[in-house]
Amino acid sequence: MRVYHTCLTIAGSDSSGGAGIQADLKTMSALGVYGATAITAITAQNTTGVTAIMPVTPEVVLAQIAAVASDIRPDAVKIGMLFSRPIIEAVAQGIESHRLSRIVLDPVMISTSGSRLLEPDAISAMTERLFPLADIITPNRFEAEHLSGMKISNADDAATAAGIILGLGARAVLIKGGHFDGTTMTDYLFTDTGYRQQFAAAKIDTRNTHGTGCTLSSAIAAHLAKGLSIPEAAARAKDYLSAALAAGANVAIGSGHGPVNHFFNPEQLKTHTI
Repeated sequence: MRVYHTCLTIAGSDSSGGAGIQADLKTMSALGVYGATAITAITAQNTTGVTAIMPVTPEVVLAQIAAVASDIRPDAVKIGMLFSRPIIEAVAQGIESHRLSRIVLDPVMISTSGSRLLEPDAISAMTERLFPLADIITPNRFEAEHLSGMKISNADDAATAAGIILGLGARAVLIKGGHFDGTTMTDYLFTDTGYRQQFAAAKIDTRNTHGTGCTLSSAIAAHLAKGLSIPEAAARAKDYLSAALAAGANVAIGSGHGPVNHFFNPEQLKTHTI
């Protein structure tokens, strides 16, 4: 029987379509993977900021995960905005009870426009419950600084911070380079086996950076769903995001930080035999 490669995104909904669940589904579809969703929160937002957040009840979050896992059975899972400790507990329960694998955790704390997307008391719950379940965590510079308790200014700092984050239970961490200065944006990958790799790309002059973290993490999950290793998935996700940024650099959507061009070169949905 032929089936699609499948991926579940557990994240918040972005009404402007540039980040969150919407960006995840666009990314997965563009990379030839069938996407399913479990929505954790509904946000009212656009390219200039977030104006309202309504969390989904933990029971409904868990029910969504169960509905997808018991029928479609995702090949990989991307986790994004979680908002609260009870939602985090529900997500952890869903992953554990359904034995889901290839978990990509984007520890979303603050939006591109500066709005808080995770309650302060939920951070400890995320590190305690979800880090040990994650195959790879994808914090940006500021999230990595918060998680490690140290400033990160260069590659040596990134390595030290990654060691601290890996000590919280993750098997791999990718510290994203989008918030570092310079003309080259470098992401730093570290694993609990001592493997390390850098992925560099030229900085793209654009204001359209809304949803870049969501796009990268869901691209990693999509490639993991197709059977790639973590280093291969991270490398291809970096290439995809760079190309999507470049393709959408000079296109205006809204008056703030617009989205990338997810569909600059879409693939057909991939299938395999089971």
